[in-house]
Amino acid sequence: MSTFDDRENAFENKYAHDEEMKFKAEARRNKLLGLWAAEILGKTGDDADAYAKEVVLSDFEEAGHEDVVRKVAGDLGDMADADTIRSKMDELLRVAQEQIMKET
Repeated sequence: MSTFDDRENAFENKYAHDEEMKFKAEARRNKLLGLWAAEILGKTGDDADAYAKEVVLSDFEEAGHEDVVRKVAGDLGDMADADTIRSKMDELLRVAQEQIMKET
């Protein structure tokens, strides 16, 4: 293999790793968001965990994170608007990234 092929493989591996880390961080963020929303809704224990899983699964409806915002905003109603939820998502993405970095 040439040096060029080695570099190409390294870039491909880095891209794949970065995409995997991004996916894990977003899934973790959605779980944390679900637990945050569950607390607002008064859910605890298994109910809170089940709700957090619903939030994670809602992210697979369409590309982007607006499907998650819609789900949580719909469930929370007047308790939190979409902008508040987006801000919380930004905050929790940083938390999720830190958690994942500590695990690796």
